[in-house]
Amino acid sequence: MFTAYIIITAVAAAANIYAAANDFIRPKWLLGNMNQLGVPEWSLPILGILKAAGAVGLLVGIGVPLIGVLAAAGLTLFFIGALVTHIRAHDHSLGNGVPVMFLVAAVAALVVGIYGRGYMT
Repeated sequence: MFTAYIIITAVAAAANIYAAANDFIRPKWLLGNMNQLGVPEWSLPILGILKAAGAVGLLVGIGVPLIGVLAAAGLTLFFIGALVTHIRAHDHSLGNGVPVMFLVAAVAALVVGIYGRGYMT
């Protein structure tokens, strides 16, 4: 189970580092999506910092399990908020499923962080 924990955590962290980098780089497609959702451009650095902090927390959590669980929980809440934002903006594609994939990765990291590390045995 520990191997699955490491793999899932690494994938979730990499995905969030990628997402955070895009928030800092601000590609045109992202700015268009944010505009369509009604999210102000000034919030991108804040969103990027939250995603990067979550990714770092997941990686630190390999050595300090509680931090990893808290980071995964925070990312789960973050991406639930992203889905709510898409729904409120009447984006029925939910961003072509991208926030859903990030949510699944965060939930998977949370579940293996809790069960794989023996918190709920």
